[in-house]
Amino acid sequence: MPIAGSNPSIDTREGFDKITITEKITSPYFSDGSTQLLAANVISGSVSDANEKYYFSIAHSSTATTPEFHVAYGNVNGKGGDSNTDDIKSPTEVTYKQWANLLLPDSEVTGGFFISSPGSTSAVASGRDDEIFVLVSKRSNMKDRLNKKNWSIVLSGSTHSGVGNSILHLTDDSANDNPDASPVGDRYNIVSGSDGTIAKASTVTNYGFYYPDLGVLVFSQQELSKSIGGKSADRNDVTIFDNATHKGFVSSTVENVNNKMALRFINCLQPTGAKLKFRDEEDQVSNQYFCRVRAGEMNFSNNPTFVSGSMNELRHTTMKGNPTTFITQVQMFNSAGDIVAVGNLSTPLKKNFSSEATIKVMLCSYLKISTKQPLLQNRM
Repeated sequence: MPIAGSNPSIDTREGFDKITITEKITSPYFSDGSTQLLAANVISGSVSDANEKYYFSIAHSSTATTPEFHVAYGNVNGKGGDSNTDDIKSPTEVTYKQWANLLLPDSEVTGGFFISSPGSTSAVASGRDDEIFVLVSKRSNMKDRLNKKNWSIVLSGSTHSGVGNSILHLTDDSANDNPDASPVGDRYNIVSGSDGTIAKASTVTNYGFYYPDLGVLVFSQQELSKSIGGKSADRNDVTIFDNATHKGFVSSTVENVNNKMALRFINCLQPTGAKLKFRDEEDQVSNQYFCRVRAGEMNFSNNPTFVSGSMNELRHTTMKGNPTTFITQVQMFNSAGDIVAVGNLSTPLKKNFSSEATIKVMLCSYLKISTKQPLLQNRM
């Protein structure tokens, strides 16, 4: 029923008739609506031959053309990559320096990644991690960012002898430690543990860096190799997907050959028990407006049945002196007079000269961030 009278105005200044609330909403990361990609469903997604020099994709076996993550291998010395006449530098060196340029402060770019903990028995002698594996999320899956704490990676592979099996559980240390600042947002350490529960602190072993805002995880090959070495005798093989002896992180020493080292990371997601578990996160912004109807407002209706006779007297004589209406809907207009929102009340709200009403209207939107991931392409 249209109610007669001028539209009440809203004071849109923050804290008056308007309150803004931002909430973090999480949901399953993977394209099929689940939080996990289990070993039995992990396959290497299809990428072009030109891109195989730089990265491989991780996909679900039922949707091979839909990548869930990308994996890249970087080597500051260019080993494990094919440096032909078309490339100024080895693709593995390009990959390493690209991620260093993006993730590290300007003062640290030249030095490279220092991930391995100084106190760790496996820490690189020079202090620098010359080899890295990079796990990159899919932007449309991660929304605004990857959810911290609520993720786990379980890797499984062979020892240096090629005999036996080793399993490594990884998560971040955000439950216990504050983040470090980086050019792309907060940075946490990747440590031993599951779903944010830490089994071994980063001061003991730090496996990598976690950048939730960018959806990127950088792993130290040195630290991964200590837990899951892979068969040393096959270190310079061209990696074959799902090959039993290519499940490990042994260092590559060969030059001018594309070892497809990134496949070794994917291979370590295939043995029974291995998995990826992630949730995405986005900022939901709620604008709450308090629509206030004063005692003298909205007490008459434009509905023809509200009155009768040539004098337009109130049809119901009991309303004389105190007409009554029922509010069933709220329409919100912008300054140009355009309707921007309509909401229906679950129960009609009785209104007359002896009553006032405050109706809270909540409009939700999602805050989109401008951070963009780089493509894992030939760029330096």
